[in-house]
Amino acid sequence: MTSVDRWQLPDGVEEVLPARAETVERLRRRLLDLYRSWGYQLVIPPLVEFTDSLLVGLGQDLDLLTFKLTDQLSGRTMGVRADITPQVARIDAHSLPQEGVTRLCYAGSTLHTRPKTLMASRSPIQLGAELYGDNSLAADVEIVRLMLATLEQAGLEKITLDLGHVGVYEAVLDNAGLSPEQEATVFDALQRKSLPDLKLALEGVAPAAAQLIIGLVDLHGNDTVLADARELFADAAPAALTAVDALQEVATDIRRQRPDLDIYFDLAELRGYHYHTGIVFAAYVPGHGQALANGGRYDDVGKVYGRARPATGFATDLKALLDLLPVEATGQGAISMPDADDPALEATVNTLRDSGEIVINCLATDPDPRCDRTLVEVDGEWQVQPLERN
Repeated sequence: MTSVDRWQLPDGVEEVLPARAETVERLRRRLLDLYRSWGYQLVIPPLVEFTDSLLVGLGQDLDLLTFKLTDQLSGRTMGVRADITPQVARIDAHSLPQEGVTRLCYAGSTLHTRPKTLMASRSPIQLGAELYGDNSLAADVEIVRLMLATLEQAGLEKITLDLGHVGVYEAVLDNAGLSPEQEATVFDALQRKSLPDLKLALEGVAPAAAQLIIGLVDLHGNDTVLADARELFADAAPAALTAVDALQEVATDIRRQRPDLDIYFDLAELRGYHYHTGIVFAAYVPGHGQALANGGRYDDVGKVYGRARPATGFATDLKALLDLLPVEATGQGAISMPDADDPALEATVNTLRDSGEIVINCLATDPDPRCDRTLVEVDGEWQVQPLERN
């Protein structure tokens, strides 16, 4: 290994240097304060857990994303968390077994064995909020509104909300009689919206059932999508109409507060299908092809931890948000202080630091480059004066 190779980071694993780190930390604090103001309580799950609890309830996708290692104390397999959501579900079900509605939020690093998308980080800083104990659409609407407020707090504009419902797909599939292998192939083709592959996967399926599934490919766009869905499913898959009505109700409620919000419906959007149970949603901004935040309803995931609970929530990656934000100005710079053992100087410095100023001890001949002011003793008192550099 050469000296250059020794310092390389793994692909998709990056460090955040001072200017960007300060920006992301300020954003993290603002967003957690936002969640607190909505009544969401902060939890800090561990970075690693036994895979017995870490990888249950959310499907095979999470298993493939998780780095695994052996605990030297117990000999059991542990995983480095790839998603904080199941950890929070465990906390609600096992560590905080309170009745009624529970609102929790979190922020922390995760690690993926592979990037979720071509340009995604393998070490996202995941931040999100989860609402447990209420199965109403009002809870879904609250979470969607908080997700939108998150992106606006981050300074993003022209947000598009993408809405879907896994109940539509489930109702359509009930009539098809697909084998598990066929269903996996159909699912993949639908996610890619590949009509040729979808038709190939549906060979041998009853024409009426196949046509319903194929019809999902075109059910994306503005509000006319819901009318088209009602017409398509009215007789052939009436169970899907309940999901369509739920989408209409959620969109209507959100628009009462955000009449100008661009809402896009996609009835073939099935992200998290293997564990989501209702409304699914994502947020996009112009010029960025991937969702910046997404979530949905995932009732009863807590059952594997001993307590089934209604649940809905969302998550975002602070690093992905960071890539869309300018580097924040650091403000008025810093103050240089002489390296002197003087109680009066120490008292002045403490007062300045308590007020939010950055005060840097001058250990060398020249002050720190960030300093634009300095502390000078005048008539026995320490005063802040402009720093004159040579």
